[in-house]
Amino acid sequence: MPQEVLANRREQLSEDADAEVPYYNNFLTSYRLGPEDVISVSVFDQPKYSKAGITVPPDGLIDYYFVPEGLHVAGKTTRQVADEIAKHLDEFIIDPKVTVSLDKAMSARYGVIGDVAKPGIMVMSRRLSVYEALAEAGGVLPTGDKHKVVVLHWNADRMLQPIPVDVAAIEKGKAADSYFLRPGDQIVVPGNRYKTFQKVMQLMPVLSFARIFTGGF
Repeated sequence: MPQEVLANRREQLSEDADAEVPYYNNFLTSYRLGPEDVISVSVFDQPKYSKAGITVPPDGLIDYYFVPEGLHVAGKTTRQVADEIAKHLDEFIIDPKVTVSLDKAMSARYGVIGDVAKPGIMVMSRRLSVYEALAEAGGVLPTGDKHKVVVLHWNADRMLQPIPVDVAAIEKGKAADSYFLRPGDQIVVPGNRYKTFQKVMQLMPVLSFARIFTGGF
């Protein structure tokens, strides 16, 4: 990332960005588990009941000691899962101290379409700005319009909210790289593949995968 971009990000974070940062700083603790995520359970001074590298299956039920029907973890935070495990162990251990860690965040995803080197659906395992996400997609092609990049976001009212991002200005240090992606966001780079934002809107049935990753919008 160009040095002027890094400097600009430090100096020009907008109020919206300031509001986003606390959410993403707590990404691992507020993250809600889903299929393909990998977690580990640690019980203090009780290695017998600790378990590492648990992959959450499609039905959201993991195998754990003394829970024959399986422990449902999908849609819960690691803290909630730890509290539930502690309740189960309370019958066998005095004051069990349980920690559940998120080893791999695989169920939160975002999409990049249009004139980028590697379009597709990506795993969001950490906080990502639009500029960083485009870099992970191989960068914008020469045919892509960096001035007219749009992020499609499903807001709390279940309405599609287009958020314009001038990537060219970010690269020149004239704008802050201040929008951080949320699960289900779609980054659209107009160019040869999609000439205009209106063309993208016509393809919304194709893009509706975002509903899956934003709580059923």
